[in-house]
Amino acid sequence: MTRPALGLYAHWPWCARICPYCDFNVYRAKGADTDAMTAVLTGHVGLWAEHMQPRPLASLHFGGGTPSLAPPATIAAVIKAADARFGFAPDAEIGLEANPEDAGPERWRAFRDAGVERVSLGVQALDDDALKSLGRMHSADQARRAIALALEIFPRVSIDLIYARPDQTAEAWEAELEEALGFGLKHLSAYQLTIEPGTAFEKRAARGQLDTPEEDSAAQFYEITQQICAARGLPAYEVSNHASGPAHQSRHNRLYWTSQDWIAIGPGGHGRLWADGDARRGFALARRPDAYQAAVSAGELWEEDETLSPLDAAREMILMGLRITDGLDRARLRAATGQDVDADALARLTGQGLVAGDETRIKATRKGRPVLDYVAGALCP
Repeated sequence: MTRPALGLYAHWPWCARICPYCDFNVYRAKGADTDAMTAVLTGHVGLWAEHMQPRPLASLHFGGGTPSLAPPATIAAVIKAADARFGFAPDAEIGLEANPEDAGPERWRAFRDAGVERVSLGVQALDDDALKSLGRMHSADQARRAIALALEIFPRVSIDLIYARPDQTAEAWEAELEEALGFGLKHLSAYQLTIEPGTAFEKRAARGQLDTPEEDSAAQFYEITQQICAARGLPAYEVSNHASGPAHQSRHNRLYWTSQDWIAIGPGGHGRLWADGDARRGFALARRPDAYQAAVSAGELWEEDETLSPLDAAREMILMGLRITDGLDRARLRAATGQDVDADALARLTGQGLVAGDETRIKATRKGRPVLDYVAGALCP
């Protein structure tokens, strides 16, 4: 198998407020020791370099949590450590997730000077009532100003929006999406609101205090998103992601969808590596910030480590590969895992118009994309 690209994910665990729909590994920022975390994050980069043969990074992505709350000096220190120990490929992507309320010219120019060239803004909505119901701290006007400022400072800008929200109408979503695209964005991520286990929204839903659109209505929101984004020159290249062309697609996320390599630093981070002999290895880091810092300070790379069976590795490749419009590289699947898709399911799904392809690549069709979980699950051996 061709040597995969390598990315680095850096998890900043703190948020000013935890959103009621969020099930990520996040903690309230009050009392956070950012200096200690900075030292541990840069030290963890060094541990990874000692553990493996370093090669240039295709991407470095700061996620969370809210990494735009991190001091710019922290972002700069991690980028510097990654460059010193691994180096960056010529077209590497260095991205940062940010919240609109953290926007400020001086602060964001410091992120840009540190090396961040792509920012992903957690706008979520351009409606004040919706933002309040989602537990967001910014207003719609703050979001608009943040988008404009980001487009001035960063070469590549994306925003996140959530649809199928409580009490949202299709007409309101269409207007909101049109407004967002009116900024001239080259990338947009649009996610259907889902009620995740363990979240505040799940508790409200269980008490009958949260009404979300029915499945048919949610499908309508999805179709509106596809139509409007395509018409405005941002067709879908992944289930929830739209870009004006390959140059504006998320290079880091494509590592996930194409089953490349990525390592992680920061509390609760996860990674995947193709090890010697083409075995797929997965690892997870300690979730709580204090436990993570103690582990890395003791020289531990991860908390959990497992080698996936060829069957599990194949299933993961199928589930991820079908998310992108490029489709699943079937030849690489066979080379990496010795497995293939279920032939009977492939024939049936092709006959139903849900997938199309040949011996080398399989793609979900427009009809198949809204039911992708079913399609991918059926194809898994």
